Amino acid sequence: MRHPFFVTTCLAAAVTLSACDKKPASEVNRAFQDVNVVDESNLNDIMLTVADPNEAVAHFKRTAADNPDRIDVQRGLAQSLIRAKRPAEAVPVWARIAAHKDATHEDRVEYADALIRDGKWDEADKVLDSIPPTHETYKRYRLEAMIADSNKEWTKADSFYEIAAGLTTTPAGVLNNWGYSKLTRGDFAGAEKLFGEALKQESTLFTAKNNLVLARGAQRNYSLPVIPMTQVERAQLLQTLGLTAVKQGDVETGKGLLRDAIATHPQHFEEAVRALSALEA
Repeated sequence: MRHPFFVTTCLAAAVTLSACDKKPASEVNRAFQDVNVVDESNLNDIMLTVADPNEAVAHFKRTAADNPDRIDVQRGLAQSLIRAKRPAEAVPVWARIAAHKDATHEDRVEYADALIRDGKWDEADKVLDSIPPTHETYKRYRLEAMIADSNKEWTKADSFYEIAAGLTTTPAGVLNNWGYSKLTRGDFAGAEKLFGEALKQESTLFTAKNNLVLARGAQRNYSLPVIPMTQVERAQLLQTLGLTAVKQGDVETGKGLLRDAIATHPQHFEEAVRALSALEA
């Protein structure tokens, strides 16, 4: 009973295939090309976000070999190399991108970032100087601040850090960096204030917590600040405070803080035990 329907279906399919056969080959190829572009775009996005960084590098290297003039692919390769913590390899890629006819000011900022990661501070400074001052972005000013810091140009550094903090909705990281800059200059009170502001923005930022304790300890304030912390973090911060006290010459206070750290930690705290043993020896 189903045969007539089956024959009709086959005939309809044959007519459809026949109609496809009559389409010019160029149209069919173009249709597949459009699909491939969409698929490639999605794949590139995945590679730049959730994929293993080294797998992303391999992907973009293959794609770049087939499309050497595509700046978007070169960007993907450079960004993947940075994610994979391979800045020395990323630098020449960013240099090619910066020299490309379609390069943007943001590309040059990323080039400067790669140079800093590779320890080439003077070259990074020159690249940033080549970007018009009208290009005002968080990352540009964060890098400017870091370079000013490295040159001990404190007034410029403070100005750039302040601008950078105002250009982002998540300033905790740059406030922490600014605080560390103050810490290295010996402005411990200024550093303490900035670390506190960083923690108001992001209360889980342990680096800022540790730096805050360092700033307080440098002022011989050996009490823990009133901030959110886990038991493990409390033990680690007590250890930092203890070692800071020892460095300040307050050895007995330091020993007491290390004992507190060992007693506070929920597991065996090897680093604190080792530090206390060395002091008591």
